[in-house]
Amino acid sequence: MPHRSLRDAAARADAADPLAAHRDAFVGAETSLVYFDGNSLGRPPRATAERLSRFVSEEWGGRLIRGWDESWMDLPFAIGDRIGRVALGAASGQTVIGDSTTVLLYKLLRAALDFQMAADPERVEIVVGRDDFPTDRYLVEGIAAERGARLVWVDVDTTRGVDADLLDAAVSRRTAVVLLSHVSYRSGFLADGDELTAIAHRAGALVLWDLCHSAGSVPVELDAWGADLAVGCTYKYLNGGPGSPAFAYVAARHQGVLAQPVQGWMGAADVFSMGPVYRPADGMRRFLSGTPPVLAMIAMQDTLDLLEEAGISAVREKSIALTEFALRASDALLTPLGVRLASPRDPAERGGHVTLSHPAMRAVTARLWRQDVIPDYRDPHGLRIGLSPLSTSFAETLTGLEAVAAAVRAES
Repeated sequence: MPHRSLRDAAARADAADPLAAHRDAFVGAETSLVYFDGNSLGRPPRATAERLSRFVSEEWGGRLIRGWDESWMDLPFAIGDRIGRVALGAASGQTVIGDSTTVLLYKLLRAALDFQMAADPERVEIVVGRDDFPTDRYLVEGIAAERGARLVWVDVDTTRGVDADLLDAAVSRRTAVVLLSHVSYRSGFLADGDELTAIAHRAGALVLWDLCHSAGSVPVELDAWGADLAVGCTYKYLNGGPGSPAFAYVAARHQGVLAQPVQGWMGAADVFSMGPVYRPADGMRRFLSGTPPVLAMIAMQDTLDLLEEAGISAVREKSIALTEFALRASDALLTPLGVRLASPRDPAERGGHVTLSHPAMRAVTARLWRQDVIPDYRDPHGLRIGLSPLSTSFAETLTGLEAVAAAVRAES
């Protein structure tokens, strides 16, 4: 496709985009900077600056310690329920805001493994993809060593992820827990949540979903899948800010029997009794440990407002349109330079980002950052293009890919 045709196509797509007006809601969207890293850290909504300022002056500054009794103690559950409703397909009472992604993954995976091993001592295996995000892999290694469990690694094509055939071959009557990424961090491969959950359940295993690269970008239906557990971060497509706390989902049927391993005062049945013995609370409170990070969890509410207004189906529709356009532009501008696609071409198997592979991509990424074009790099030779549907335009996408082409030529 000629360059002029791409520019015309981008203009038409932006003019027809029903979500285009939401772009103005984000800080920096009006500048010439091209942001291809919303799948690592989302742009802040403009309304968040006002929300944070108001919180400091009115709630923190005005109410002080009274804020805990008036609203802060309930925030992890109120915001958790809202994430569940807007982005996870989860009924209320099953999602909570808590610690970092790593800590919440540890809590839920340990709890699930301990429960399964106690019920059946032969269930000692944890199934995990060999190309999952490092935290996931490192955690399962540590937990397996801690609890005397065994790891079953699923080897995957790095341009894809764990699919039904691979998972079916990996699970058995010895499987205790399966840890799965809904959207693969490297390739953007979109797993079939319903099908993979069913495969694990047929083997008698529990499933823990990592939703870090899907929450707020692609539809998730945890309750409909029959999912057991899930964890995801809030600083990508939910725009909660650097290091904003993660969320945990525990299906209601498991809440009374899973014992999370990091026993802290906020997870106790009576938080302020300060009793001599830990007794876990009912419901999702038992999965908390320490004091909730109130200031760190309030920013994401503005993106939840936008997601609720737009609807996750419309967000997904634009996400597909953006990545399809990115592939068309890449085919025209980058394929002739030796760049290959390292993500699924079928949009039904692709999340909100695409990865482009070329031996020069590490140097290309460094060059682009100096030019205010911000993708990120992942080995081997991968340039990730993260396209946040609420804040990214088609024209921005084309401008960035034109810059990628120029950088590849310069570094080759």
